[in-house]
Amino acid sequence: MTLSNLQSEKRLTGNIFLVGMMGAGKTTVGKMLAKQLGKTFIDCDEEIQKRTGVKISHIFDVEGEEGFRQRESSVIQDLIKLDNIVLATGGGAVLKPANRDALRKNGVVIYLKSTVHDLWQRTRHDHNRPLLQTANPRGKLQELFEQRDSLYAEAADYIVHTGKQSVQTLIARLIQKIDSSEDTITLSQNMQTLNVGLAERSYPIHIGQDLINQPEILLQHIPNKRVAIVTNSTVAPLYLEKLTGMLTGQGIKVKSVVLPDGEQYKNSSSLNTIYNELLSSRCERTTPLIALGGGVIGDLTGFAAATYLRGVPFIQIPTTLLAQVDSSVGGKTGINHPLGKNMIGAFYQPRVVIADISTLNTLPDKELRAGIAEVIKYGLISDLPFLEWLELNIEKLLKRDAEALQYAIVCSCQNKADVVGTDERESGERAMLNLGHTFGHAIENGMGYGVWLHGEAVAAGSIMAADLSRRLGWLSVEDVERIKKLFTKAGLPIKGPHLSSEQYLQQMGLDKKVEDGKIRFVLLKALGQAVITNEVPKEMLLQTLESNSA
Repeated sequence: MTLSNLQSEKRLTGNIFLVGMMGAGKTTVGKMLAKQLGKTFIDCDEEIQKRTGVKISHIFDVEGEEGFRQRESSVIQDLIKLDNIVLATGGGAVLKPANRDALRKNGVVIYLKSTVHDLWQRTRHDHNRPLLQTANPRGKLQELFEQRDSLYAEAADYIVHTGKQSVQTLIARLIQKIDSSEDTITLSQNMQTLNVGLAERSYPIHIGQDLINQPEILLQHIPNKRVAIVTNSTVAPLYLEKLTGMLTGQGIKVKSVVLPDGEQYKNSSSLNTIYNELLSSRCERTTPLIALGGGVIGDLTGFAAATYLRGVPFIQIPTTLLAQVDSSVGGKTGINHPLGKNMIGAFYQPRVVIADISTLNTLPDKELRAGIAEVIKYGLISDLPFLEWLELNIEKLLKRDAEALQYAIVCSCQNKADVVGTDERESGERAMLNLGHTFGHAIENGMGYGVWLHGEAVAAGSIMAADLSRRLGWLSVEDVERIKKLFTKAGLPIKGPHLSSEQYLQQMGLDKKVEDGKIRFVLLKALGQAVITNEVPKEMLLQTLESNSA
């Protein structure tokens, strides 16, 4: 069963099912979660051992993996009939479609996701894992992760990364998600919800099909039956009437502001247009601003929301892939200045992000490819398994396969949400999300806003960053070629435009990441491992610029 076919309602049981790889912490987290929520904890593997009277390893030895999977499925089918339980499933429980379907229909499914590195650190000394008793257990763990990761994501209502946070923090995040699930549990089951954890400013990211037509998602964020929608001349004919009709049908009064389309309009003039419309309509401090469009509209609307009446509610409904995976998440808002991109702005978080994958059906191919550049970025900086998945599935994204798009958006948003939750204002780790952006912004500024799409500039900039990383001895020639191959398969540029080295250096000197007169570069220590440095020999930088410009 695919995500797009999951339309049935859950049986309201109060059940929570934890899925994920061995070593992800399902048992530890499950016990604490059950205790705090007053539920009964059950470990699926322990239940199997209780029923058979022998250890899991013995079942594998006698009956093989398939025999064990049959017993596991039988136990799961029995346990889902219970109410008010927290069930830690076995790592391979999702392999059978019937198990995935049963879990989805009978409770809230949470995927505890860890990197293979973290999983290996937790399991390498555990000799009670039958599938890891091989000559190359680390390689086997990687193989199992690649086989199962997309299945966990398919089954899950929520994906929670278990990386660097304490168990107590993880439990708090899980409880927050579960508390909000009662509002969304009867929505179509293709929707997945992530959380950006920022204490009292935390907010959900809903990802799924046809979400614009589901008023339940939006209405809880509109306090006083009045909203203002900001969009552009391209998106308005496609979705403004649909969204307005849905809201007015719920008794909401709607004010709309339609701006010209294009990066060149992300300026103070457009910002004042928004202010003028809000003031003339006497919009109040409780009137949410809804950004309906791509990154330009999201940044403009967010900055207007941050500053109008010193702050009004802000809602993101991104309609481009780039906005859905990047600019709508994290609270960066602002406008461009003739001397630099995004130089004027504010950190201002939305109340909710609603990423409706259906809107990507009307996205031009060029814009879709530009969004894929930001998706690839997440794999390069911190998620090697996701990068490997992209190498195998990039054609599906280009063909707009709904399931592949949803998986890519969920992984991208989760990667960004985890970073934003620990570094909201880019004082440290969050700067790593800017891989390719120092070079990319130089391209956009140097060519003039709108000549190159942001994603196209980031793609070329990422190749420059990879080339510079190679010159510093961190990446191999093969690594750089692998990156180029992926961007090429995505139909993205791998060389920057013909600008002189002096022009590149001048534009990069205007970048927001410059500190004490030195440019900070986001580079790659390895594939899936970004690093920030300002110690780059000028000679190497010039060589990179000269060899990677058309």
